Amino acid sequence: MRGLFVIPLASTCKIAILLYILKLKRGYNMNKAELVEKLAKKTGFTKKDARKAVDGLVEVITKSLAGRKPVIITGFGKFETRRRKATTRINPQTGQKMRAPAKTVPAFKAGKNLKEAVAKKK
Repeated sequence: MRGLFVIPLASTCKIAILLYILKLKRGYNMNKAELVEKLAKKTGFTKKDARKAVDGLVEVITKSLAGRKPVIITGFGKFETRRRKATTRINPQTGQKMRAPAKTVPAFKAGKNLKEAVAKKK
């Protein structure tokens, strides 16, 4: 009976260690839940209020960009849209030429304060 629990625990530990090593090698990405938690700690908001703030910010930026209006947060950066030209591409499997249509894509340009903060962390 005892041996049945050793194998899953050992494999679970191995997986956890492997995932930790992969995070170290690839870098770490903060997800929305972690952002909400950090915002709540930093501001003293409840997690519910912090989630509303994050959701509201994302919604305002999304709607502005959908209307082709840039959002500028002084010192942090500028959210904007950029137009990509139509291009001709080649399918590597068939060699057939394909036309990729022109489209508008979201873009972000970092501000001075953000650039300086990132440069200091190296």
